[in-house]
Parts: sequence; C-alpha cells; structure tokens
Amino acid sequence: MASQFTVLGLAAEAERLQPGLHVVATPIGNLGDITLRALSVLAAADVILAEDKRVTRVLLAHYGITTPVIAYHEHNAAEMRPVVLERLAAGQALALVSDAGTPLVSDPGYKLVEAAVEAGYPVTAIPGASAVLVGLVLSGLPTDRFFFEGFLPSKSGERRRRARELEAVPGSLVFFEAPHRITETLADLAAVLGDREAAVARELTKRFEQVRRGTLPELADIYAKEGPPKGEIVLVVGPAGERAETGDAAIDEALRKALEAHSQRDAVQLVAGEMGLPRKRVYARALRLAETDPDA
Repeated sequence: MASQFTVLGLAAEAERLQPGLHVVATPIGNLGDITLRALSVLAAADVILAEDKRVTRVLLAHYGITTPVIAYHEHNAAEMRPVVLERLAAGQALALVSDAGTPLVSDPGYKLVEAAVEAGYPVTAIPGASAVLVGLVLSGLPTDRFFFEGFLPSKSGERRRRARELEAVPGSLVFFEAPHRITETLADLAAVLGDREAAVARELTKRFEQVRRGTLPELADIYAKEGPPKGEIVLVVGPAGERAETGDAAIDEALRKALEAHSQRDAVQLVAGEMGLPRKRVYARALRLAETDPDA
C-alpha cells in the first residue's frame, strides 16, 4: 500500500523513495512552511530520524503522516550512527530532521552525513526553511556576504574573545542566542565591535514575530531595560563600516586646489592626510596631473 499524507484536508500519495539518507528541512515555527516534496519524503521513508520525537510528531500528526520515528540527537549520536548505517546498508530510505529548520545547522547531523558519504551511501537534501536566512533577510543588513557563527560562548570573557576574532570578517555576522543571554551578548558585542548596526529577530514565522533594528549599544540598552524577550532569537550584526573607495577624479580635484597654495610635495602630504590615502598613491596622481595638466 502506498504511503500517504494529508494537505488542506486532501489525501495525497507519496512518491516511492530511493534508498539512502534524505536530509529534510522542516518549518521553523509556522507549520505551513514545508514543501510538498518534504511531506512526500517523510511519508515514504522507512523511518524518520528526529532530534526530538515529540516535536517531530506534532508536525507529522498535522499532515497525517504515520512513519515510525526514532531519536537521533547530540546525546545518542555516537551510539546511533552505527545503527543508522546498518539500516542504510540494508537498503532503507531514512529521513533526517531537526526540531526546526534545515538539519546540520547547529545540530549533530553533519557527522551522520559525513559517515554516510564515507560509506558510499546516497545522500540527498530536501531544502526548505532556515532561521539563518530568514533572520538575515529581515534584518535589513547586507546579505551579499555573511558568516554564520551559531551560538557564542556563554561566558562573557570567552564571548568577547570570540567577537574579537570575528571583528575582521568582511560581511554580516549571524548568531543564534538564548533569550536570557541576549542582553549580555549585545553588551559584549558592542564593547568589541562598537556601534555597528544590528537586528534582533525573534519568533520568526510565528504569530508574534518581531524584528528590532538599531546599533548594538542601542539594542543592548533596550533589552537591559525591558528584560529578556521570549522565543527563539536570531541576531544579525552588520559588517564594519568601510570608507568608500576614493576615485582618481576626486584625488585630482583635491590636488588642484592644494597646488594653488602649496608646493607639489606639500600638496601631496596635505591631500593624503585629509583623504586618508596612502601618500604613494596621491604622489602618483600628482605626477600624472603634472604631465596632463601643466597649469596645475
């Protein structure tokens, strides 16, 4: 008998699943944020490997899926991996899920995928929700380059040391954080990273979704006064402010004005200092200007 699942009150037949490990993304809050392909895979799998069986069964019950569920989490991963590999060796189709979002992001799933790949078993991914990407998109901060750190250390000193290591990353920084630590984390990041723009996104995709934007010191002050918020948190910190690259035309214009009252040597020194540019670059433009514009 073919496996089935239910969507909008209608029964759907799951497609036959090929043997191997299927990494399935699940909703991060709103149960509607799951793909039809994901539902089909969960319904057709021989077994579902779940971070927390209770959480996963809520999702399965919502969509009428009756596939057996076994626990696979950080506390039993070392013990369960050989068992899972035996199932894969027997030709079973296994679905791996986390409590929410895309597996392998801040959970032990990557070790299982690594073991399956090394053993030569097929591994595929069924994409879907990701708190990292949702938080980044809603932050209003640069998305072209970003670095996902996960959870920072729980102790302030270690947290600040790690923040200093991340200071030079040329992109937005994305963190997960617990509600009871968000105030201290914001304060530590502000102490190390300064007044960078940031966003605290919580309860993403849920009814009380909220995104607060401001500088790190501003956000630290807000939560210090209000107390810990509720719900899962994604913290996004913008990249360090960078001085816009100064074009040759702007350097030439500044040199022309400086040369009206100064020697070439002094004009180069003055412009380099005012514009925060290497003296060598400004001197090269001064020589070029003298060749093309003798009156300068």
